[in-house]
Amino acid sequence: MRAAFYDEFNGPIAVEDLPDPTVPDGGVVIEVRASGLCRSDLFAWHGHDPSIPLPHVPGHELAGVVAEAGPGVSRWSPGDRVIAPFCCGCGACEQCAAGNEQICDNYFLPGFTHWGSFARYCAIDHADTNLAALPEAMSFEHASILGCRMITAYRALIERARLSSGEWLAVHGCGGLGLCMVMIGAAAGARVVAVDIDERALELAAAMGAAAAVTADPDNGRAAVGAVRDTTGGGAHVSVDALGNAEVAANSVHCLRKQGRHVQAGLLAARATALPVATMITKELEVLGTKGMSARQYPALMGLITATGMDLGLLVSRTMGLDDLPGAFETMEGFGGYGVAVVTEF
Repeated sequence: MRAAFYDEFNGPIAVEDLPDPTVPDGGVVIEVRASGLCRSDLFAWHGHDPSIPLPHVPGHELAGVVAEAGPGVSRWSPGDRVIAPFCCGCGACEQCAAGNEQICDNYFLPGFTHWGSFARYCAIDHADTNLAALPEAMSFEHASILGCRMITAYRALIERARLSSGEWLAVHGCGGLGLCMVMIGAAAGARVVAVDIDERALELAAAMGAAAAVTADPDNGRAAVGAVRDTTGGGAHVSVDALGNAEVAANSVHCLRKQGRHVQAGLLAARATALPVATMITKELEVLGTKGMSARQYPALMGLITATGMDLGLLVSRTMGLDDLPGAFETMEGFGGYGVAVVTEF
């Protein structure tokens, strides 16, 4: 199969023919039709998780068709259109039994713990636990957006932050994840204020449902805090760091009203992040982590998308082939580009 891979962290990303994956017992091999590019792929390439096996095929936002089903698979057959969350479960531990496969005690991550979806084929273990059916009406290109960013946004806001209609939601960072937060928040009836340093990103956020925008100053990040508090009449009910930056995370906490909820959704590269603990105590704030979503929750997400007429195409900045990945990684390195780049040519 053709695949993009690297032999060492920060090394060249090559596209060559590699061996096809072997179908695992209880698992499937998926013919990948689309795979989104995420900042987590960049962090993996940089070696932030040294346990990633090398050589490595990245990619974790996948949608495709079951090519082969292994022994013990009961729910899926060759030809089925499927999607998988980026964090998968074993289906047997205490967390999986409680419906929390995203924090499975034995979790695995396609594109991190084993080869991922920037390839023609990708193997997924425990398929009956980790796959969801993809409706015929949804394209593979649009579905690939769901597997990391959109499911992270959905669970972060609807379940973790308990976002309610009419509340103010501040979204800090309007890249792919942040724009998904804007769309989910608006669909849930929240009043969304988008925060970014880039006017084009804020224009996209407005097109996706943001009610207000704050242009952040890269040299004075705290100015955005005051602007958010003014816009929301005293602070947001829910605020999200969708970028993954120490200063942004602190600003997100500072812009909350009393008893507000901060969600850390962006992956932070820094080993230590200073949050304003005194403010968290005196305002009785909640600080929440979030890590994807289980496959069993896809029907609820799909229902929200359908019921609100959410246009996932607005999130796609461009489609590309495997050969374009090295350049796409460079663009992402500098926080360049808008929306989500999706590989559709393998």
